[in-house]
Amino acid sequence: MPNSTVRPPSPVRPSSARLSTVRPWTLVVFRTVVTCEAVLALGQAVLAGSFLSGHYEALDLHALNATATGLTALAQIVAALLLWRPGGGPGWPVLAGIALFAVEAGQIAMGYGRALAVHVPLGVAIIAGTLLMLVWAWRPAAGPERAAGADA
Repeated sequence: MPNSTVRPPSPVRPSSARLSTVRPWTLVVFRTVVTCEAVLALGQAVLAGSFLSGHYEALDLHALNATATGLTALAQIVAALLLWRPGGGPGWPVLAGIALFAVEAGQIAMGYGRALAVHVPLGVAIIAGTLLMLVWAWRPAAGPERAAGADA
């Protein structure tokens, strides 16, 4: 009987491993835009808290920052598209960016409509999702050595 060893197919590497193969400039653009989005989102919470503390001019800044946050969410979609094609990264950040923009548009509408029962928790969810994307974008990519070590 011949010695036939069948090797199982190599496991699919997670999307974190894919970041090690992307074009570096697309990753820089994506990280920059995601960082700006996170700073603006956190700024929204600070401005809302400032307004609630009695600094009523902060409400105008909150509205202005909401516009900047929405525009940056659009830029994040473009950056995610570049990360995916031509960058060679995963495609799911494009869908996440589209969802973020849609939720932020609803958030702005809820704010102008003074529907605070929806506006406040939705703002918390936006910040949480934005921070998760920030962590994903900036974590070290899994190199070939780390991926090989994980298979063992």
